[in-house]
Amino acid sequence: MWVILKREFKNYLRNPILWIGMVVVILGVYQDVSPGLQVHYFQSQEELDNLEKVIPSDADIWDGYIPASEDKQMELGYAEIKRQLIEAMEFSEEDAQKVIDEIQKAGMTISEVDTYMEKNYSYYNAKYSFEDAAVYKGTKDEVNSYIREKMEEKPFSFYFSRKFADFGGLYMGFFAAVMLAFLYIRDTRKDIYELLHTKPISAGAYVAGKAAGGFLSMLAVLGVMNLIFGVLCWTVGNNAGLPVRFWDIAAASVMYIVPNLMMITSVYTVVAVIFKNPLPGVPLLFLYMLYSNMGSIGSDGEWGYYGRALAIMVRFPGSFLETSPPPMVWMNQIFLVIASALLLLLAAAIWKKRRVY
Repeated sequence: MWVILKREFKNYLRNPILWIGMVVVILGVYQDVSPGLQVHYFQSQEELDNLEKVIPSDADIWDGYIPASEDKQMELGYAEIKRQLIEAMEFSEEDAQKVIDEIQKAGMTISEVDTYMEKNYSYYNAKYSFEDAAVYKGTKDEVNSYIREKMEEKPFSFYFSRKFADFGGLYMGFFAAVMLAFLYIRDTRKDIYELLHTKPISAGAYVAGKAAGGFLSMLAVLGVMNLIFGVLCWTVGNNAGLPVRFWDIAAASVMYIVPNLMMITSVYTVVAVIFKNPLPGVPLLFLYMLYSNMGSIGSDGEWGYYGRALAIMVRFPGSFLETSPPPMVWMNQIFLVIASALLLLLAAAIWKKRRVY
């Protein structure tokens, strides 16, 4: 087993595609997580006012936007509806205010306001006005107070590590799906395949050695990424006066990325053994990743990312300081480890059955 593991690991290190792919993955992850490296306390209101304007649904803490309380959201939503009634539908200010007063007096929910405005005034944007009002651009004191409050709950590195796990897991999943196709290519050639089955090596040792070699190669890439982004997070956090723990990124990788890589390796292994060719695993894994990355409609009737059974990606949608893992994510990651072990046992059993003594 160890001989096979070392051989496969060295083969990957000598493969230029690994290094090119690693650079592409690092650049891709950096592009997506770099906005989080802009989080800092604002020194003046002028600095906040000079920030580039963005759509509220795309805004985050580095744009000066913070979550609105329920009362604040309703206040801002009503103000936007009134503005649009005046500007787009040519209501007078007095008539527009009467509409708002009617709604407020009735104590309607957001969905009821949306239905009421559509039915009585042919106004179709009420729901979106409230959705956009879920965040708003705060003052310097409001934004700094919000950042300080979140830093007292968790360090900056905790929030950054979740976004790293989100995009790092996404890129590493596709990277592993491409790179691990090389793991069994040579061994499944007809002459080599038949020769391997005559060698005095156990099925378990062969399967474990091959899978471990590929898996450790992916871990090596993930380790380099942890080092690079860990240093970035540490440097930026300390310079901005934000609390940092160096191990947060490594912990997030172990929890949210490593089990996924184990599953991808195991799928390739069992596919290569069953079909005597790893290539059928490529479209299978891409479909698997698409399934893992799909959103769905939640119990509240809203679309979102709630995770899927045996998903090999863990996404953290939402603003930088408000992310949360999907429900049951811990159980899912444990199931992935168990499923990976079972697939390797299946692959070993099939390999042993095809041996020629």
